[in-house]
Amino acid sequence: MQKTVVINIVALSTSVIGEHTPFLKKYLSEHHLTYIEPVFPAVTTTAQSCYVTGKFPDTHGIVGNGWYDRDDSEVKFWKQSNKLVKAAKIWEAAKKQDPSFTCSKMFWWYNMYSSADFSVTPRPQYHADGVKAPDCYSQPADLRDKLQAALGTFPLFSFWGPNANIKSSQWIADASIWVDKAENP
Repeated sequence: MQKTVVINIVALSTSVIGEHTPFLKKYLSEHHLTYIEPVFPAVTTTAQSCYVTGKFPDTHGIVGNGWYDRDDSEVKFWKQSNKLVKAAKIWEAAKKQDPSFTCSKMFWWYNMYSSADFSVTPRPQYHADGVKAPDCYSQPADLRDKLQAALGTFPLFSFWGPNANIKSSQWIADASIWVDKAENP
């Protein structure tokens, strides 16, 4: 199978590609551009679940970043278990066609307990004293240690919230490159 890389850049459109995005501008001048019609609702977890399954929300079950859970009688937001996505993933289909196929799924949502060979997602540690420490979850588990030894601790507090900035995006890009070079999925 030919190696394929999917980079999900939320809200990226040709209208924002120009002098401040020279790499993307050059890349697009040399390659074919395909448009993806957005799914409704066009929010992170719904859209990503459509991309990784090829199915719509009525099939994969992810209808928003948050939902009312009737079993628990509570609203849930930003859960991370891949078990919530109720449809087969594209890498599972690829592995059926070619058992040697491998896949990395770096920082897409619903990455915990994913069937992808390599996956990483933000996951803070919560200490007994109430402290929330930056960290990440990985599959395989030792991938987290290897990445943090090479790149430092995942900058969780740069990933979301009032201090969100480029540091987390750079760490994610560097981690993705590291996994690609080390594991060649």
